[in-house]
Amino acid sequence: MRRFSQRSHLVTLSDINITPLLDLAFVLLIIFIITTPLLTQSIELKLPQGGKMDQKPTRNDIRTVEISSTGYYKLETVPRSLPQIIAQLARDFRNNPNLVIFIRADKDCKYDLVAQLLDGCKNNGLSRYSLRTDPTPK
Repeated sequence: MRRFSQRSHLVTLSDINITPLLDLAFVLLIIFIITTPLLTQSIELKLPQGGKMDQKPTRNDIRTVEISSTGYYKLETVPRSLPQIIAQLARDFRNNPNLVIFIRADKDCKYDLVAQLLDGCKNNGLSRYSLRTDPTPK
């Protein structure tokens, strides 16, 4: 039996060996780097040929509707109510089937205000619209 009366023989490990932990962390990092792009890819599709390319709308084909955060609507900078805007857009669509509606809604407006406009457009056969945003700063 050994006695521990001498102080020099007692050694405590106050440091933790982190080399195996770092090896494990690097292996997991490499695995995630390799597998992440594979998970974000969608289904590989081969689209059929045919149809025609969408034409870029001209200035005469665009109508801009603005919605403020308080529910205030404007069509081409003219204040109007929602039924008036939908009726005007329906008339314009009958005259120009290439009509595209740009919707500029305040980021703090209620979603219901945009949904009502989209529903009115859908009920009148207006299916081409674009929800406008500010470009992301670089």
